[in-house]
Amino acid sequence: MVTGRFITLEGGEGVGKSTQIAALAAALAARDVEVVATREPGGSAGAEAIRALLMEGADERWDARSEALLFAAARADHVARTIRPALARGAWVLCDRYVDSSRAYQGGGGGITDADILALHDFGSKGLLPDRTFLLTVGSGEAARRLALRDAAGADRMGSKPADYQARLAARFADMAAAEPDRWRVIDAEASAEAVTAAILAELEAWLP
Repeated sequence: MVTGRFITLEGGEGVGKSTQIAALAAALAARDVEVVATREPGGSAGAEAIRALLMEGADERWDARSEALLFAAARADHVARTIRPALARGAWVLCDRYVDSSRAYQGGGGGITDADILALHDFGSKGLLPDRTFLLTVGSGEAARRLALRDAAGADRMGSKPADYQARLAARFADMAAAEPDRWRVIDAEASAEAVTAAILAELEAWLP
């Protein structure tokens, strides 16, 4: 019987998280692993409703504290209704962003303390953390190129943040990965999508049937 695993992908805008979630889900399903692919904010009916509040509208629609509360509320519903039930039945949960994005965006980007964000997480989601977190990274030049493409297509509130904000995010993600090496793995996302998928699967191999 396969043990349920909780895997998250993190990183700045345009690093390819959604592409990798889809590729990993297909690779795991091919090995007869039940996979639940999900995202944050979102992943449950209540969380998707909150997502619309968070991702739409003007950049100044919410301040950092309001954002932190809304993200924590969405995550609490997501964990209770989607993530914990899937893990309990032995499924693998692949999540595009999780609490570490709040630690980076509302923390490193918005100035909310890590302790406050984790306190909200402890209350709302009972402190559930992933078994493994993959940080996808690209250089600043490639990040700027991808963000320019996204802006041309119409970025959401989070993707339209300025370059200095994106730099603070990258630094915060790097700090978190360095502080928790048992949970985090850093993956070079400037490689081909296939190479990135292979690198992630190699890190997960010991857990796979």
